[in-house]
Amino acid sequence: MRRTCAGAVLLVLLAVLAGAGPVGAVERPRVELSAAQAGAGGVVTVSGSGWRARALLTMLVCGQAELERGVTGGSNSCANADGRAVTTDAEGRFRRTLPVVEPPVPCPCVVHVETVTGADAEADAALQVAGHTVEPLPAERSGGRLSLLADTRLRGESGLLTWFGSPPARTLEVTVGNVGTSPVKNPVFQVGTAHGVFAPQWQDQRWRGTIRPGGEARIELPVELAAGAHGDYTVSLKYGGKVLAEHPWGVGRPWGVTLFWALVLLVVPAALLRAGLALVDHLRPRRPGHAARPARRTGLRPSRVTTPSAAPALPWVTPDAGPEDAGRPSASYRKDPTTKA
Repeated sequence: MRRTCAGAVLLVLLAVLAGAGPVGAVERPRVELSAAQAGAGGVVTVSGSGWRARALLTMLVCGQAELERGVTGGSNSCANADGRAVTTDAEGRFRRTLPVVEPPVPCPCVVHVETVTGADAEADAALQVAGHTVEPLPAERSGGRLSLLADTRLRGESGLLTWFGSPPARTLEVTVGNVGTSPVKNPVFQVGTAHGVFAPQWQDQRWRGTIRPGGEARIELPVELAAGAHGDYTVSLKYGGKVLAEHPWGVGRPWGVTLFWALVLLVVPAALLRAGLALVDHLRPRRPGHAARPARRTGLRPSRVTTPSAAPALPWVTPDAGPEDAGRPSASYRKDPTTKA
C-alpha cells in the first residue's frame, strides 16, 4: 500500500514538473513581420514579444545582414532616417507599422529592432526588399579575436570653449591583444556614449593597422559629446558584438552659457527701459512758457550778487567838472552869450 502511494505521488510530481517547463527560463526577444517581402514605398507590420516591459525600441531596415550574423556593416548599413520608435506594453509586446525603404547598402536585408534605454537587447527578422540590389556578404573572418589587455583611459581636458558650451571631446585609449590564430587588419570598433540610465549610442570607428596573432596594439579613438552636454556619462568600446571596456566620464556644467544668459537678461531689459524713457521724454508735449528746460538744482544756495553803489561826490568836485575846470566858474555862473559884458 505504501509503495502504491509513493508511486502515485512520484507520478504527480513528474507531471507537474513536465508541465511547468525549465525553471528560470527567460523568453528571448523576438520579432515577426506581416510579410516576408515588400517593395520600396510599402509598409510592413512589425510585432514583437519577449522584450522588457515599457522599453523604448527602434526599428530599422538594414542591409548586409543575416539572422545568424546580424548587421555586419553596423549602423551605417541601415536606413536611419526612416526608422520608427515604439514602446512595449506591460507584457513586453509591441506592434507597429514600418515603411519599407531601400537601405544604403545591398541586401540581404533585415528589420533590426534594438533597445534605446536600459539593458541592451536586439532581434532581427528577414525582409526581402523587392527591386533592391542583392550581393553576397563578405566572408566572415575567423581566427582573429581581440581581447582587452589593460585598463582604459580617457585623455584630454576641457578648455575655455567647452566652458561656453562647445562639445566635450576626449581620446579613448585601450590596449588590446590578438588572442586568435589569424591577423586582424583594420578592425572596426564601436564606441558608445551613455548618459545616466540610457543605453549607449554607438558609432562605428575604424582603426588603421594590423594586429598579428599574439601581438598587441594601443588603440586611440576619438570620443565627442553633443554641445552643452554635462553630467555623468559612460564610454563603452565594443568589437565583434562584445563589449571590451567601459569607462566613466564626468562632464562639468558649461557655466559660461549660464553667465551669458544672465548678462543678457540683465543688460537687455535695462537698455530697453532706457530707450523707452528717452522716447517718452522726446514725445512728451512742452507746456507754454517753459520751452527751455529749467536748470538742474544743485542743492547749493545761490550767493547774493551785490552791485557797488555809486561813491558820493566830494563837495568841491561836481560830477561834470574835472581838474582842468577847477579855475573856471561853474555853469550856473556863466554869462549868457546874448547879454553884454
